[in-house]
Amino acid sequence: MKEQTDILVSGGGVAGLVAAIAFGNAGFDVICVDPTPPVTERDAEGSDLRTTAFLQPARDFLDLIGLWSSFDSYATPLTTMRIVDASSDDQITRDFVSSDISDRPFGWNLPNWLLRRQMLAHLGRLPNVQFRAGVATTSVFTRQSEARVKLSDGTTVLARLVIAADGRGSPMREAAGIDVKTTRFGQKALSFAVTHDVPHDTVSTEVHRSGGPFTLVPLPDHDGKPCSAVVWMEDGAEVTRLLALDPKEFEAEATDRSAHVAGQLRLATRRTAWPIISQIADRMSAERIALIAETAHVVPPIGAQGLNMSLGDIKVLLSLAQVKPDTLGDAEMLDAYHRKRMSPTKLRVSGITWLNRASQADQPMAQAARAMGLRALHGSGTVRKSLMKLGLGASG
Repeated sequence: MKEQTDILVSGGGVAGLVAAIAFGNAGFDVICVDPTPPVTERDAEGSDLRTTAFLQPARDFLDLIGLWSSFDSYATPLTTMRIVDASSDDQITRDFVSSDISDRPFGWNLPNWLLRRQMLAHLGRLPNVQFRAGVATTSVFTRQSEARVKLSDGTTVLARLVIAADGRGSPMREAAGIDVKTTRFGQKALSFAVTHDVPHDTVSTEVHRSGGPFTLVPLPDHDGKPCSAVVWMEDGAEVTRLLALDPKEFEAEATDRSAHVAGQLRLATRRTAWPIISQIADRMSAERIALIAETAHVVPPIGAQGLNMSLGDIKVLLSLAQVKPDTLGDAEMLDAYHRKRMSPTKLRVSGITWLNRASQADQPMAQAARAMGLRALHGSGTVRKSLMKLGLGASG
């Protein structure tokens, strides 16, 4: 069976669903497929316990495409980014406050499983968008006029544009013949939620010691107690050891690693882990194919940059499509997309890779240099404000 559509989105993660909604809201016909049915309940097996902090530009884009209203009532604002260097007895704490540069929070935090639930409900209200769970893309053949995509259900979809949002190991990227450069850190990230004694007061806290940052990101209260999402980055062997601990032992180690900034931590979800890499594709596009999100770039979870970069991809791609909808997916449009996104993506990936290397430091001299850098960066008001603006995406 053959079907025709304007756009085929390969991948139904957060970025893929946002792309489907953005283009559907703009009037394009969209089919979005994903081989794994989405898990939309927090405690269900396979649910994504990570959270996403939407920074100001990302929130504005979601509002523009009519999606933010589906998230707003569930979002926890992030008004302060607190950096704690706990690598010595002389612990250093510095706050970066959103009111220094804006009358709005830096961002708003939401659980990934909830994002999927809300987006699927939103998709159901768009008559020109189809979401097919449990269906994978199996092959793609492109020519100047269209892409022919075969699906695992036997369907062939003829699309003017394929948006590859199928992850860091993307079959669509491989089929397009686009290589990637990958940096491995020997790290993994633990993800879980905790309740704690000290209210977070909408402060996101990043604690540095060695192995990588330990980050607490505010969530709504859970069972009447303050609650935060945690991303704990450590060397792979250490993560394996931590996962093997019983809950009480794990809570004790997590509380110690957090430098007790929130008091005693208690698990509110199960623990999950995933490997940390940096990765960037050689190109952002090929004939009739645009790469977005982790298909195009992967960064360590520092500074809420990952998905916010992905929404930047979608915003640029959508704006190009709206300028010339009749030539959707042609070489001129996709070459322009590559040019607009490649340079800022390289800069972000390089910068976050460097920051992660610095956060891994376990040598006393390197840790001392990191602490000095934190003091210096925070001490200058001009530099501090420039860094905050850069973190929000001032240069892409």
